[in-house]
Amino acid sequence: MFKDSLFYNKIEIKYPMIILFNLHLIREIPRLFLTNFGWYLKENMRKENFRNIAIIAHVDHGKTTLVDGMLKQSGTFKAHQEVEDRVMDSMDLEKERGITITAKNTAIQYNDVKINIMDTPGHADFGGEVERSLNLVDGALLLVDSSEGPLPQTRFVLKKAFEKNLPIILVINKIDRADARIDDVVSEVYDLFIDLDANDEQIEFPILYTNAKEGVAYNELVDTSDDLKPLFDMILSKIPGPVADDEHTPQFLVTNLDYDSYVGQVAIGRLNNGKLEMNKQYALCGKDKIVNGQKFSALYTFKGLKRIQVDTLEAGDIIAVAGIENITIGDTISSNEDPNPLPRIQIDEPTVSMLFYVNNSPFAGKEGTYLTTRHINDRLQKEILSNVSLHVLPTEKVDVFEVRGRGELQMAVLIETMRREGYEFMVSKPHVITHEENGKVMEPMEKLYLDIPDDKVGIITEKLSGRKGKMTNLINHGHGRVSMEFSIPSRGLIGFRSQFLTDTQGAGIMNKLFDGFAPWFGRIPQRNTGAMIADRKGKVTTYACVGMADRGELFINVGTEVYDGMVIGERNKSDDLVVNITREKKLSNMRASGSDNTVTLRPPRQLSLDQAIEFIAEDELVEVTPLSLRLRKMELDQNKRLSQRKKEKYAES
Repeated sequence: MFKDSLFYNKIEIKYPMIILFNLHLIREIPRLFLTNFGWYLKENMRKENFRNIAIIAHVDHGKTTLVDGMLKQSGTFKAHQEVEDRVMDSMDLEKERGITITAKNTAIQYNDVKINIMDTPGHADFGGEVERSLNLVDGALLLVDSSEGPLPQTRFVLKKAFEKNLPIILVINKIDRADARIDDVVSEVYDLFIDLDANDEQIEFPILYTNAKEGVAYNELVDTSDDLKPLFDMILSKIPGPVADDEHTPQFLVTNLDYDSYVGQVAIGRLNNGKLEMNKQYALCGKDKIVNGQKFSALYTFKGLKRIQVDTLEAGDIIAVAGIENITIGDTISSNEDPNPLPRIQIDEPTVSMLFYVNNSPFAGKEGTYLTTRHINDRLQKEILSNVSLHVLPTEKVDVFEVRGRGELQMAVLIETMRREGYEFMVSKPHVITHEENGKVMEPMEKLYLDIPDDKVGIITEKLSGRKGKMTNLINHGHGRVSMEFSIPSRGLIGFRSQFLTDTQGAGIMNKLFDGFAPWFGRIPQRNTGAMIADRKGKVTTYACVGMADRGELFINVGTEVYDGMVIGERNKSDDLVVNITREKKLSNMRASGSDNTVTLRPPRQLSLDQAIEFIAEDELVEVTPLSLRLRKMELDQNKRLSQRKKEKYAES
């Protein structure tokens, strides 16, 4: 009877479920224990005496200026010590261009905590530097201009930080600008975080307001402050210390390389675990093999802009070591007895390729110190040791090298650096790197962001449409300027920047961001003008220049030495024009000895390296020497060029 009762039925149904539920709990106990215990261990292994941070931002939003202020106010420099502005930008090119090219680290002391700071480039062409820097840190300061807001490179660097799961502190900089729109910028940053799929912790970011130039920071806009103390305090409270164990197997991941004339090659990176000591042996874990028995000639920690030599290094710090031969970026230094390498650094693949030639022009060897195949090869091999985003490949010709990188700007910086070091060589027009996918040729794409006067929309849209660009967004701000977004093949932007500045009369702002790959778009017309080419060797004369005034625009001054096949200007028609630019006035036509002195010539267009690379056509090269930039045809002989052109036309037909 009891069995027939409703109560018994309920027990009969529920009891097995209770057993199953309890069995599930029993099975989950080990997992829950391990999860929570792992979290407990991780939190208790944090080194509270260190903070490792990166400063990330779009170009010219104030990263380097902020680091300057942090160095000065932390007591790193003496009270009356003269310190130049943008002290972290040590390269001449960085100071000249006003951008950070290579990531650099410094360290300050605040409240007994050592804060290691990575100043990162803001341009996507130097993304390899950004990625390496983020491997070293536990959090990031995101600097955003109070007027410009988040821009394309902001998206790029922030995406990289999210991939590393780093906590973010938002710093709204340049709050003193007359056109500051702080609330709108904060909202735009929130939108960007959501768009990039930030997790719950990342999207609850703290906010600081700074005027880096004046060296002040505020928790709230209504606060008063005369220093960067709020920034220092927020770094300590919001950025966690590194998880590191001094008793663990040593693990030092090499993320950067430097060279010292006294100790040779210096490897820089973060000591993730363990200690490193002088007079002990360690293992070098390379890409393909492990080499035991390695000893250091010097160990360094960082203080300000200096490397301080020490005998022991502790886990969690950003350090440098010397004395290890054949070390490369991505290697791990670990225990000699039980080596445990860390995962190697992964860098986005290059998208642009250029050919570097040994100079064979008639003027070869006049200005440069290093000009042979061996010289150029050795220099390029040295570059890839410290620049992991660059690749150097051999070609069918021993005196030609293929260099691959992330963009035209990165290539231009390498070329300019080499010429200043005394190298002499030639470079080709940049080409995009394609790959095949499902039987289709895929080419790199760019997301192009423009800020232009509203009366230039028509001409810019027309130019970009001809280069296979597709408009994806347009915002009219209502104050005479328009924001535009395009999706465009990377090769459609080769040679466009100079044209863009001309069409917008220098008032346009252009930024681009790599946007994956898409099927090949077909032929894209590039330069629609021809070149004016010298037909002989000699000096440029005033008389000859006057005759060229209605045929195009010259690139060279009167008195410049030229040679047969050298490009001397841009023609106002589509085909090339071979001219005698050294021609002099016949004596019989002279009316007065100084008659040429009265002639007023239009000043020539002096091309920068970037402009020269953008200008050249497929059959042209830029000759680079320490003192000169010359444009030339690949084939200098006019008759051979004509013969080659006839063969190409015949093949097309």
